[in-house]
Amino acid sequence: QVQLVESGGGLAQPGGSLRLSCAASGFTLDYNAIGWFRQAPGKEREGVSCISGSDGNTYYADSVKGRFTISRDNAKNTVYLQMNSLKPEDTAIYYCTIYSYCREIQGPRFWGQGIQVTVSS
Repeated sequence: QVQLVESGGGLAQPGGSLRLSCAASGFTLDYNAIGWFRQAPGKEREGVSCISGSDGNTYYADSVKGRFTISRDNAKNTVYLQMNSLKPEDTAIYYCTIYSYCREIQGPRFWGQGIQVTVSS
């Protein structure tokens, strides 16, 4: 049974940091492109980042490039999203997902229950 479980969200101040984790089960990360998308109230879903299963290449939305870093630990079957220099506009529910198109950060095929990230002073 494929399962993705996110953790690590919460409240951060502008300029602060959070690290999201996504524990995967039922499949192995190193054969799948996996990443994150977010959904803010009243806004369209936005692909945030993806890490390729085949070569480990990473891709980011322009809105987070230089601030967020995606990584994975194949031994733990876990993917991470380190979020630095957070802005209020990063406030959203973040979902861990298996992507069909990693380079374009599009085509989420399966995702977890999501976790709230709130950036506010």
